[in-house]
Amino acid sequence: MTIAALGTLPFLATLWLLVVLGAAVLEESGAKIVAALKGEQKPPLARGQAPIRLRTRPTCVAPMRVNVQWRAAA
Repeated sequence: MTIAALGTLPFLATLWLLVVLGAAVLEESGAKIVAALKGEQKPPLARGQAPIRLRTRPTCVAPMRVNVQWRAAA
């Protein structure tokens, strides 16, 4: 009986931690999620936040020319 009680405490503590972390995430980004679901534009950025630029083009390496010697070695 005591093993079940001791196993329940970590489970409840983990569950509580997940709820607290989930609430913190929703508090931060909840307005953005609601605006996206309604199809509205996202709210303006708060002061001190900058948009992140993503690279769209991957860097390509030019194909290497193969010499006859390299072909023979392969």
